[in-house]
Amino acid sequence: MPIEMPKGLPFSVDTWTPSSNRKRHHFLTHAHKDHSQGIATHSSFPIYATPLTKSLTLNYYPQLNESLFVDIEIGQPIAINDPVETFTVTAFDANHCPGAVMFLFEGTFGNILHTGDCRLTPECLQRLPEKYLGKKSKEPKCRLDYVFLDCTFATFSSKMPSKHVAIRQVIDCIWKHPDARVVYLTCDLLGQEDILVNVSQTFGSKIFINKEKNPECYQSLSLTVPDILSQDPSSRFHIFDGFPRLPERAEAKIIEARANFQPDPLIIRPSAQWYVFEDVTSESEKRKNRRFKEAIRDNIGIWHVCYSMHSSRDELEWALQLLAPRRVVSTTPEFRAIELGYVRRYCSFDNLAPDDPLWKLLDIDLGAPLVNEEVPEKVIVSKKEILTVSSPVKGPSLTLFGRARGGVGNSVFGYEDLVKPEIMKRNEDEVCSDGDVPEGQHDGSKSNGLTKGTGKRATAYSPTRPSSGVSENIRKMYRSMHVPVPKPLPSLVDMLNDRKRAKRRFML
Repeated sequence: MPIEMPKGLPFSVDTWTPSSNRKRHHFLTHAHKDHSQGIATHSSFPIYATPLTKSLTLNYYPQLNESLFVDIEIGQPIAINDPVETFTVTAFDANHCPGAVMFLFEGTFGNILHTGDCRLTPECLQRLPEKYLGKKSKEPKCRLDYVFLDCTFATFSSKMPSKHVAIRQVIDCIWKHPDARVVYLTCDLLGQEDILVNVSQTFGSKIFINKEKNPECYQSLSLTVPDILSQDPSSRFHIFDGFPRLPERAEAKIIEARANFQPDPLIIRPSAQWYVFEDVTSESEKRKNRRFKEAIRDNIGIWHVCYSMHSSRDELEWALQLLAPRRVVSTTPEFRAIELGYVRRYCSFDNLAPDDPLWKLLDIDLGAPLVNEEVPEKVIVSKKEILTVSSPVKGPSLTLFGRARGGVGNSVFGYEDLVKPEIMKRNEDEVCSDGDVPEGQHDGSKSNGLTKGTGKRATAYSPTRPSSGVSENIRKMYRSMHVPVPKPLPSLVDMLNDRKRAKRRFML
């Protein structure tokens, strides 16, 4: 799921929740359902999207009113007259799926590029304004303040073939199996249309899709590539569902063909998933040098081609060097941007100036009067401590934009996540350091923790009140480790007051 945008911004991108519904403007990067989940429940005018994304989304959610959408054309800036501030937004091709775009926001909040889901190739980035593109050993004329970046494959270090090369591998695989009477293409995902078009044109045949069994895919293809579709099941080429249980269904097709004394069908899966999540074995290591150069057959009989609609780590690193943004935020639930070398080297939150745009994005007014001036002064808390709160429980630290390395199901920018108490007391004093609800509490019972898989609070708590202390179970754990029991962190109010006092002393 995509992440919520910071509180200080007047717009949301790809999120449809009660929180994002309070924003005044809504943007949809593309029509994949993981980016429109909740849109039927929490949609409000206006929703900016490309005409194709709008049409696809209305197909998926016919209950939506078309009047909610505002068409945005690629490369044409739109001035948004917001009640608080006017800003400009421009859409650029994201090289992901039909209708998919990146959004460039420019306003008093800074210059923000939200990539949505993307495959950042040179052709893709060259469409951005020249002032935001650097050259060799030279920064751009105008630096982006933030890039909200698709980090789906940020931990995958191997170099992936281009889409064009991957399509060529699919066609080569078909040429090498002339005896296969039926070719099953697992291309039912929006964004794989180019594969079907090239296969149809190369072999002069339309492609069969069962619209009763796969109505959504049929509707999408009818909008994007209607000329290549066929309702004749005798066609050699069939669209095959990629999920669920692809191995079992593929094996059943092979067994059926052999039972009828027919050649094995050719089953091709163009996807990066098998390559990214494949178990590393000695055999796979032997094939590593050639596995991206041609289709690879697994032990079931499925032929895999690495066709990716997301950038790998090397493509992301190259893109960030070219864009040179001040800060990078992962749009995927886990904080995978921290894995990127550029982020570790250049995107530190240390030594933030009082006028840094970050404070406005977080909706924190450092010039506001101190709250509870009678509170005695405590240890001065640095900006870095405000932005990163470490937990005494062994595990990844919680940062401004999510849980570092380990990840949180759905990062939300807000005071609760910025300076939440170190340990939140749960029912029966149980604490889950990975952000999940304790077992037995998934039935709607009350908990002060996170709802599993959502990253949202099951019950509200006050971010201005420190926790009452550490549970006895946690105390025992620390004593068994022969280390001091940690003290509760100060409240958000205390931290901000200390921050303001430090600033005033410095100015004096």
